[in-house]
Amino acid sequence: MSDVAKAVTACAEAARDGARSLAAARDEAIDEALRGMATLLGEAAGDVLAANAADVASGEEAGLGKGLLDRLRLDGARIAEMARQIGLLADAPFPPAEVPVRDLPGEPDGQGAPGGLRLTERRVPVGVIGANYEARPNVTVDVASQLLKSRNAGVLRTGGAALRSAEALFDHVIAPAVEAAGLDQGALQLVRSADREAATELVRRPGLIPLVILRGSGETTRALAAEAARHGVRTLAHADGGGVLYLDAAADPAMAARIITGSLDRLGVCNRLNLLLVHEAAWDALLPVALEALGACGVAASLPPHGHPLGHEWALDEGHEATVTVAPAAGPAQAARVASEQTSGLAASVVTADAAAAQAFLAAYTGTGAFWNASTRLLDGFKLRGVPETGINVDHVPGPRGPVTFLDLCLRQYVVTPAHHDAGS
Repeated sequence: MSDVAKAVTACAEAARDGARSLAAARDEAIDEALRGMATLLGEAAGDVLAANAADVASGEEAGLGKGLLDRLRLDGARIAEMARQIGLLADAPFPPAEVPVRDLPGEPDGQGAPGGLRLTERRVPVGVIGANYEARPNVTVDVASQLLKSRNAGVLRTGGAALRSAEALFDHVIAPAVEAAGLDQGALQLVRSADREAATELVRRPGLIPLVILRGSGETTRALAAEAARHGVRTLAHADGGGVLYLDAAADPAMAARIITGSLDRLGVCNRLNLLLVHEAAWDALLPVALEALGACGVAASLPPHGHPLGHEWALDEGHEATVTVAPAAGPAQAARVASEQTSGLAASVVTADAAAAQAFLAAYTGTGAFWNASTRLLDGFKLRGVPETGINVDHVPGPRGPVTFLDLCLRQYVVTPAHHDAGS
């Protein structure tokens, strides 16, 4: 076993040992740890920013693109926002540990009278959840906080470009807050290796880490998901992104311009505007509006004929992040099919004053988030659901889909007891 494999195993074993106490922790202790993290983010901002500055400098020296550097960089405002979101997460109510489902007929009792049974559904922590994510320091806090709130232990691994930042966040924020709340700080582990082998090892331990959150984009995440499947490890994978905006013939030009601009406030995020479709009947009228809005954002348009797939994700195209693909569409249903079939299916929006056109688009789109007169940037755990996310799942299978939050990180357990017996006792 390699040194990296041993390190991942040691983290997983420590997390497993801490998972038992975390599953039984009081609500108050969990929320105390979260509020401690929010406080320490402010108090330790200097240490975190110093570590992040070293990561950014190394990234610039290594030639990371603007989009990746944007994801990597922290500043005072971003740290303050991280703290604010964790504070709101601490205030979020816990879901009921169990809920009644229905009464069932039971076996007759000893006197021949029919007995009754009661069915309840319980939420059970997964145990240990792994997470592998791109060089984006805020994800370290997002995932750690979500795991705590869901009472799951975790093994986190980030890309080497953000490892200093992640270590500072663990050492100065996460671990001290967990310990101060009386919880087992071993329940949350960071793999302190920049070696990419660590990501592969994370998805090879079904007995220790049965579920791994994969955040990132492109072939690397898909390859990790395939490796996990070969080893019997389940994944919540976020491999591709790219928001779609369709301007219908009845689109208000001013609104279209505002939504385009609002969709491009950051170029390195998955839910930014990536593909802009314009109704062919309004192409001549709306294209100048769209090009002016793109130009105001410093973004170039890739116009037909295209030498690339319509769903090409510009956020990952180093040196060409400031690009949006623009193409005509025959109408709302056809635009929705393009968004569903030729992009990742992350999110798509229609801009129109015609309710029938909007409903045709929304009914035909099969992706994770569908919007009418709103930006795809809203497809975010905090913006949609008021709590941070662990990632956005775009799988076409049953299970958590869209922004995944602490509410989704559980197993369902059915419990059958005599009707006169309290299942929680």
